[in-house]
Amino acid sequence: MFEGLSNKLQDCFKKLRGQAYLTEGNITEALREIRLALLDADVNYQVVKDFIDTVGKECLGHKVLRSVTPGQQVIKVVHDHLVSLMGSDKADLVFGSSPTVVMMVGLHGSGKTTSSAKLAARLRKANKKVLLVAADVYRPAAIDQLEVLGAQIGVPVYLDRGCVQVEKIARDAKEHAKREGFEVMIIDTAGRFQIDEDMVRELAMVSQLTAPKETLLVADAALGQEAVSVAEHFHKALGLTGVILTKLDGDARGGAALSIRKVTGCPIKFVGVGEKVEDFEVFHPDRMASRILGMGDIVSLVERAADEIDAEEAELLEKKLRANKFDLNDFLGQLRQMKKMGGVESILRMLPGGQQALDGAHMDTKQFVYLEAAICSMTAAERENPEIISPSRRKRIAKGAGVDGEQVNTLLKQFFLMKKMMGKSSLVNNILAGAGLPTRRNLARGPNRVKKKERRKKKR
Repeated sequence: MFEGLSNKLQDCFKKLRGQAYLTEGNITEALREIRLALLDADVNYQVVKDFIDTVGKECLGHKVLRSVTPGQQVIKVVHDHLVSLMGSDKADLVFGSSPTVVMMVGLHGSGKTTSSAKLAARLRKANKKVLLVAADVYRPAAIDQLEVLGAQIGVPVYLDRGCVQVEKIARDAKEHAKREGFEVMIIDTAGRFQIDEDMVRELAMVSQLTAPKETLLVADAALGQEAVSVAEHFHKALGLTGVILTKLDGDARGGAALSIRKVTGCPIKFVGVGEKVEDFEVFHPDRMASRILGMGDIVSLVERAADEIDAEEAELLEKKLRANKFDLNDFLGQLRQMKKMGGVESILRMLPGGQQALDGAHMDTKQFVYLEAAICSMTAAERENPEIISPSRRKRIAKGAGVDGEQVNTLLKQFFLMKKMMGKSSLVNNILAGAGLPTRRNLARGPNRVKKKERRKKKR
């Protein structure tokens, strides 16, 4: 979502890095470009004005102008104020006495039902007993959608298909949650195409009956400044405690994320980064600021890896690396692990400079799909011993996978090159050391080597 803004800001900073020292002139020019980049990203005009004024005063201060690395100092100032703009720290959910009620509100099509299920899945993973409540009686498929999502994530759904009174559903659901010992109750309310009196009155009644600890606005990031306006209206009517921004994986310009906290005072608590239930992240202002400035987000990448990578598979791969028995089954496993983590593009974007590398390489991520198809088209024996794959077998594999014979040849060349590199002890030692695992050299210095030394001494 922030790709356009990120590229423009990085172009601006490149010019500053090249300066031996900073002057009022080149800082003013840089601030002008930053202002234009933020306005182009659909950030609220007043927010941009305040941001540039604050950054400008600090950048023209004695500390920055006399710094050894003035360009880096300016980037740090911009980073710090971006973090401040979006909220200095992450905003956690607030829990009260059971059941803690979380009310999801928003306009029609913003993603309330999906976000309700995503939040429920996250809380269930944290060992909370969660109940979903289907309180959208106006959209025909809303109840069915929540029921399907609830079954998918293993969370029960309270529904009353025969009832059209939202207040009654909410009241009965809370009594049911108390009776059954649920810790959290998430109410999926109905949306409208625009805010109207009936909608506000109904939501206010539900809020009065259930006394929610959290009232979260689900806002579509693609709305830009309209999302900020919607947040203001809901906040005045219901007293929001936080915001969930959806569709951050789309091509929105990012203005809502940078404006909503400053304008409404409501923190962004979660962001939706895809359509799957697991595509749901806690919003960290500092990490988002780092992504925008092209510094990557290593912490989020490590957390995602910890959640998605199977520890047993990783241990098995480590043993195979040591024994130089890496085969196409392992290669396929690594491709699938990357897919779980969001794919190569998603991983690269979280690495410092990864976006520029991605733009420069013009990477075709479809190639990974073809590689997976080709490996799946092989027999078990061929995957374990790729050396037996003859030209006739290559033709059969290509036909079975629906790819060109040249793509199968390229796959095998890349695999053999990778295996050759992994066979070199120095590379394997680097990989193992980076993972905090014993290296071959260290393994060689085990008990057996000590015994050999003792035997030699005795002979002497």
